[in-house]
Amino acid sequence: MKKCSVVGATGYTGTELVRLLSDHPRVRLVSVTSRSLAGKRVTDVFPHLISHINGLSFVPPDMETLARESDCVFLATPHGVSADLAAALLARNRDLVVIDLSADFRLKDPDAYAHWYGHPHPHPELLPQAVYGLPELEAAHLKGARLIANPGCYPTSVVLAAAPLVKGGLTDPTSLIADSKSGVTGAGREPTMGTHFPEVNESIKAYGVTKHRHTPEIEQELSSLAGHPLILNFTPHLLPINRGILSTVYAANPKGLSKKELLDVYHEFYKAAPFVRVYDSGLPEIRNVRGSNYCDIGFEVDARTKRFVLVSAIDNLIKGASGQAVQNMNLAFGFPETDGLKAPGVGA
Repeated sequence: MKKCSVVGATGYTGTELVRLLSDHPRVRLVSVTSRSLAGKRVTDVFPHLISHINGLSFVPPDMETLARESDCVFLATPHGVSADLAAALLARNRDLVVIDLSADFRLKDPDAYAHWYGHPHPHPELLPQAVYGLPELEAAHLKGARLIANPGCYPTSVVLAAAPLVKGGLTDPTSLIADSKSGVTGAGREPTMGTHFPEVNESIKAYGVTKHRHTPEIEQELSSLAGHPLILNFTPHLLPINRGILSTVYAANPKGLSKKELLDVYHEFYKAAPFVRVYDSGLPEIRNVRGSNYCDIGFEVDARTKRFVLVSAIDNLIKGASGQAVQNMNLAFGFPETDGLKAPGVGA
């Protein structure tokens, strides 16, 4: 049994982490932190966890205690904050596994971080040891990792959809266009005018057009697969639903591949990936992955335009955040990758 702690346990991703870890067969949840709710029982704030973590209360984050009493600490904290916490934890316990769900360690280039996030990276000295935690592409590097950068939700959906094409040299990388739509939980629990119910309900809107902070993360990972720098158009949209992401990726088909040939490529690429489901027919829907750690991928080959149309669906809070973090923990400790994550989507 590994002792795990969650820092920032009251946000949507933090709460989902607590839920998933409370049912993990190889984990004992030892600490959940919150400055604002310190002293309150977790189940008084989140009654859906009754019978899973009775007796556990929120405590203020204390780095000495967390580093001493934990084998793994999950940081469900904002960018800029996570880097300082990770540095403090790793300085106190070199054997500790730190999994950061913020953006602080996703970008390998500190200059790119400064450009997209508007301030210098707090701890650039830690970037070389951070492993980008997309298990389907980085499983070999995750085993034994001590600092893991959990990917963003949009990059997870887009990169997994496009990876076999880019890695295999089956498309012109300059042709890539990604159109993604997300539920409102992707904006976090803190209410804002843009996520207020009357502002979101019965509408859909694009946001962050040409400047969304997940753009460099997508480009970084696809460039690594391609073996050379690439850029793409990425446009996110806000859906009037709680959770889920549907991404549609468009890419040129210069080799004239058929759908059968493309299916063979995708099945082979993801044959060892337990959480990627490639559709032989039909297209993914958010409802089929909601509440699960799966990424569903389907596509059509448009002979008229000579383009691929790829569609992926994930739950932004699970495969796009907390479930993927648990998957990364499993790989870091050498556990079965699917431990604690086997539940299917709710389907409705």
